[in-house]
Amino acid sequence: MLPGMKRSLAVLVPVAWGVAAALWTPRGPLTGGQALGSIAISLVVGILAGRAAGTRWMILGAPLAYAIAFELARMSATGPSVDAPHPSVLGFLVLITGRGVHGLLSLFPMAAGAAWGSGVRRRIPLGLAAAGLVLVTVAAAVPARTQRIPGGVAELAEVGGLRVMIRGRDTAAPVLLFVPGPPGGSMIGTLRLRLPALEERFVVATLDRRSGAGMTLDSEVADIVAVTEHLRKRFGRDRIVLAAHSGGSIPAVTAAHRRPGLFHAYLGIGQAVDLRDSDRILYGDMLAWARSAGRDDLVDRLTAQGPPPWPDVYDYEPFQLHAPEVYGIAGPPFDLGVPEYTPLARAHVMTTMLDAWDALYPNLQDVDLRRDVPELAIPAYFVQGGREMRSLAEPFATWYAALRAPGKRLVVLPESGHHPMSEEPDRFAAAVTELLSGL
Repeated sequence: MLPGMKRSLAVLVPVAWGVAAALWTPRGPLTGGQALGSIAISLVVGILAGRAAGTRWMILGAPLAYAIAFELARMSATGPSVDAPHPSVLGFLVLITGRGVHGLLSLFPMAAGAAWGSGVRRRIPLGLAAAGLVLVTVAAAVPARTQRIPGGVAELAEVGGLRVMIRGRDTAAPVLLFVPGPPGGSMIGTLRLRLPALEERFVVATLDRRSGAGMTLDSEVADIVAVTEHLRKRFGRDRIVLAAHSGGSIPAVTAAHRRPGLFHAYLGIGQAVDLRDSDRILYGDMLAWARSAGRDDLVDRLTAQGPPPWPDVYDYEPFQLHAPEVYGIAGPPFDLGVPEYTPLARAHVMTTMLDAWDALYPNLQDVDLRRDVPELAIPAYFVQGGREMRSLAEPFATWYAALRAPGKRLVVLPESGHHPMSEEPDRFAAAVTELLSGL
């Protein structure tokens, strides 16, 4: 083969792989299988490019050609993880956990392969590259798993592309489906680490919410219904209990309103009612707090943005970073140190949630449960923190007072803020068990 053709091949191979990868995984490898495939193909592509060019410049050239092709080919994808880097705290975290992780799984193996293929034989650089490649591969290959429960059920299931952890000491116990708060969020770690007591009384199914483009209230409700149908069939039940926290409580209570025949009862925790109303209250409270605390930078930013709703997910960064400080409560628990999360899943927590927030949050701005869910045909129970954020507590109080249901009860845990499941887990588990004792 002529030298010019070899050089062209050295560039075309990583370009072709970049285009194919963009079509296959536009947000980068998100699963263990995708990660291992990306590592293997990128390594081979790097070796081929290095051999074809015969120069160590392909150690940089092959990854660069791949990166340019990949970014151009996925331009139709939207969301924080694929958009241009944003100069902010969250923007930096997204850059590291999005493109940074992708680089470890694609660019690094390609560079290592190009070094070998181009004839670099220095032991120390190649040894370090090989060791790093082994570590990345092992981390990508670690599977998620959940500890067995002798005589009970303990499994990680997939239902229509949604991950669900199912655990319980007695498979004949009532089934409780838990929907987490953040869009695209997961509370599997919190349920495992802080609320094992619920597994003694219920079969607890914990849902990981979907992340991606095109998310709406209807699609979220459809996901909850699909998982509910799976649990009814899996455990031979006519009805289950539906529980949800914070932002997840809007699609969950909507599902209970639309499909009451699927559920024994609804349990809301840190119940959201009207995101637009809540955000405007939080905006005023945060602005007052920032002024009293001398946070001129935050005052300037909030004043420049004006009251919400806002068009960009990063406009909500002050809320995500400072809301606990404003109200003097604990922040969200991430609880990622459980084997139910792979290293890759832990790395993608931030990008998954922000991509889902970006897709879903604008579509929930017109939802107001005071208008949309004035009644439920099933019992409605709620566990709230006594120190709940005013931005959520006030809309909830007005909705709860007017809500019509065959049974209605509110339990307040006085020391909790917005996360009673993690702030007072023993009291929370006892409250849930008592509320649902009649099932």
